[in-house]
Amino acid sequence: MQESNPFSEQVFSVSQITDVIKEILETSFRTITIEGEISNWRPSSAGHIYFTLKDNTAQLKAVLFRGNAYHLTFRPKDGDKVRCTGSISVYGPQGTYQLIVSKMEAAGSGNILQMLEERKRKLNAEGLFDESRKKPLPAYPRTIGVVTSATGAAIKDILQITKRRNKGMNVTILPAIVQGDGAAATIVKMIQLANFYKLCDVLIVGRGGGSLEDLLPFSEESVVRAVAESEIPVISAVGHEIDWALCDYAADKRAATPSAAAELAVPLAADTKQLLQNYKNDFYLQITQKTKHAKLLISSFKPDIFEMRFRSIQQPLLNRYDSAKENLVKNLQEKIKELHTKIAQNVTILENASPQTIFERGYSMVKDKNGVIIRDSAQVVAGDRIEIVPAKGKIKATVVEE
Repeated sequence: MQESNPFSEQVFSVSQITDVIKEILETSFRTITIEGEISNWRPSSAGHIYFTLKDNTAQLKAVLFRGNAYHLTFRPKDGDKVRCTGSISVYGPQGTYQLIVSKMEAAGSGNILQMLEERKRKLNAEGLFDESRKKPLPAYPRTIGVVTSATGAAIKDILQITKRRNKGMNVTILPAIVQGDGAAATIVKMIQLANFYKLCDVLIVGRGGGSLEDLLPFSEESVVRAVAESEIPVISAVGHEIDWALCDYAADKRAATPSAAAELAVPLAADTKQLLQNYKNDFYLQITQKTKHAKLLISSFKPDIFEMRFRSIQQPLLNRYDSAKENLVKNLQEKIKELHTKIAQNVTILENASPQTIFERGYSMVKDKNGVIIRDSAQVVAGDRIEIVPAKGKIKATVVEE
C-alpha cells in the first residue's frame, strides 16, 4: 500500500514551499558539524568570510561572520580540509541554503588544539604567563637578536625593516630550525646561547606563517620555558596575525608578524634624531631664558642702586638698634635707682639694729670676768668683778650686795 503524501493534493507557491523547506532545514539542523575542503575563500571588506565546502560529489555554501572569524586559531585557505560547526540557513530570494559557521578548525587538528589548551593551562598555572614577569623592551637597543630560520622570509623581512628604520642597528642572527623534528631543541639552544653570551639587547623569536602543525615547535614546553626564563627581553613573532603559539603568552611582547616585531624592537632613527633635536632646542631655550633673567637681575644691582637698597634695609635696622639701646639704658638706670633705694633702706635698717647705735642711746653691755655677757643678775654674786661697756670706753666694777 502506497503511503499518502500530505502535500500531494496541495498547490504551493514558490515562497510557500521555500518557507516549508526553510522551517524543516533550520529546525532540523540547528547545530551540525560538517567536514570538507575549502573552495572560493572570499573575505569581505566588512570582515565576513564567504566560502564553499566541497567533497568529491557535492558542495555547500558557507559564511563565517566577522565576530566568529576573529576567533580563528589558524589561517584557512583554498584547499584546506576543515571541520565547521554551525547551523543550516535557507535564503529564500535565491532559493539556496548555506551553512552559518560558528566554529572552524583544521580537520585532524582537534586533538592538537586540545593538547595545546591543556599545556597552556598547565604553564599558566605555574605563572609563566604572568604580567609581573614581563620585562619592558629597551628604548634604545644597540643589537637585535633574531632566532629564526636563516633562509626564511621572516629574517629577510626583519633585516629589511631594520635597515629602513635604523641603518646603524646591529642584527645578530641565531639560526634555528623552525619546523619539524628537532626544531624546538634548536630554538631553545639559540635562546640560551644569546643569554649566556649576552649577544643582544632584545631578542625576536619566531617564523613566518604556516599550518598549525608547522607552528607547533613554538608551543613546545621547552621553548615556552626558555622564553619565560630569558633575561633578555623577548618578542614572540610566530606566523601571521591570526596565528598563535604558546610562546606568545610567555614572551615579554607579542608581535603579529616578524615584520611587526622589527617595528617594535628597532627605534626609528629619524624619531630618535628628532627627539634629540627637541631636547637640544628645549635646553637652548631654557639656558637663553635663564641667561636673560640673570642679566636683568644683574643690571638692577648698579652701585648707587645697590647702596640705596642697602641703606633702605640698613636704616630700619639701625633705628631698631638705637631704640633698643635707649630702652636698655633706661631700663638699666631705673633698675640701678631701685637698687640704690633698696640698699639705702637696708642700710638704715641695719644701722638702727647696730649695737653701737643702741649704746649711743645710753645702753651698756655687761660682761663677767670671763667675757661672757651678763643677761641675768643671777649670773653674778657680790664681790664678782664685771666689765661695763658703754658707747665709748670700758668700766671695771665690783658687784656689791644692795
